[in-house]
Amino acid sequence: MKREFLQAIKVGEQALPKEVIDAIMAENGRDIQNARQAGDQWEEKYRQAQQDHDRQLQALRLEHALQAGVAKARGRNVKAIAALLDMDAICAAEDIPGAIDAAMEALKTENGYLFDTDPVPPPYAANTGTQSGVRTDYPATLAGALREKYERK
Repeated sequence: MKREFLQAIKVGEQALPKEVIDAIMAENGRDIQNARQAGDQWEEKYRQAQQDHDRQLQALRLEHALQAGVAKARGRNVKAIAALLDMDAICAAEDIPGAIDAAMEALKTENGYLFDTDPVPPPYAANTGTQSGVRTDYPATLAGALREKYERK
């Protein structure tokens, strides 16, 4: 609100007294100051929420990269492997997946029992595929089977 606006207001034939205009302007100034402080508080809350979100996102990315690195290195237990890694050094690295891979290789030499070294063969299913010595030319009909049986004797 501008002072000229208040000076232009007339009550009857008289303009508003200077004391009234000063009181109105002081109250208006306090209202503006309170609004600015509230805006600053909300801006600070926004910045804090943004920082918290960035930290959570960074932690989530690190956890995902660690799980992917352990899976790639064929680790047996993510928690056990993570406990032995220097997470501060990994977090400080620019290339986090590369740092995890390097740490996994170093950990494999020291604590090989935490990793699977031999690939697990697929389970064997009987009667699948071709096997040597197994007959595949069975007769198609009952008459053919009987003929084959009695001719062999």
